[in-house]
Amino acid sequence: MARQSPQRPDADKPAAETDDLAGPGEEAVDEAPAASGDRGLWEDVRIDPVEIALPAGAGFTLRAYRPANEVTPTDIAEREDDDLFAAKSRHAVAAEEDDDDETVVILDEEFLAAAEDDETDRGERPGKHARDDEDETDADARADEDEVDTEEVPVFLTHRGRLLLFKTPESLVGFVRSGAPNDLAQLDTWADLTERIQPADVTPLDEDSYELDLVVENLRGGHDTWDAPLLIEAGEVARDLAYALRLPSVLDMLSAGSSLDDLDEALRSTVDGGIGGFMGRRRLKKIGAQTASLGWRTIIGKISAAVDWRD
Repeated sequence: MARQSPQRPDADKPAAETDDLAGPGEEAVDEAPAASGDRGLWEDVRIDPVEIALPAGAGFTLRAYRPANEVTPTDIAEREDDDLFAAKSRHAVAAEEDDDDETVVILDEEFLAAAEDDETDRGERPGKHARDDEDETDADARADEDEVDTEEVPVFLTHRGRLLLFKTPESLVGFVRSGAPNDLAQLDTWADLTERIQPADVTPLDEDSYELDLVVENLRGGHDTWDAPLLIEAGEVARDLAYALRLPSVLDMLSAGSSLDDLDEALRSTVDGGIGGFMGRRRLKKIGAQTASLGWRTIIGKISAAVDWRD
């Protein structure tokens, strides 16, 4: 299950300025900041614009959260026929580097082996059994069908198992208005969005902009250079995408108890500060930088393979 971000407050808006040129008896008019977009639109339709940067470039898309029983998952039948990752599951796949034309071989087995070596080297963490017990309890609770159906899940602007990413706000708006088939069209607020959306509205909040293209390079720099907000946000959107795009191998790599989940928890502890932050920094030093970067290269490669770029 994708780990969802806390509910976000509205974006801070600059205080309105008074029109000094208002004539006698005229009331000053508050002016909204130019090109700020209509946040009221997104609140009404309960959908948000999102910007995702991948090695191949950056693009805009849309994301919503809805109860699981209100949405139909994307159909991946067509993707499995021609998806290199699905066709060669757990085998070598090629990924193109952002900085040059060199082809790099990514092996799921290599990541798993490195993760196992790390677990052996650092030993079992204190409290691991306690968390395992909690996970079992959570699994039992999720067995209740009604509870599962009402749990909110991420839904992106996808079609037939592929994430639609648009190079410009104008191209995204053109697609939304076109009536072309997509998985968000099933939402009850979609018709409202198609009537009201304007290019100026496609202005993602800072917390809805994800730089997956910087993750591997940051991890390669070593523990002292790891950017906690960058990596935490990458984990959140990767989990959401893996769920929405039905990429079970990516969900497994980020699941509770995995080495990348250990990395995520340690990073969150460092952000929280206090004694937890101190312990988090100690845990980070026991996480292999090579394992983390290799795992994330695999994840980003699999997400990239499921993207349909639109100009």
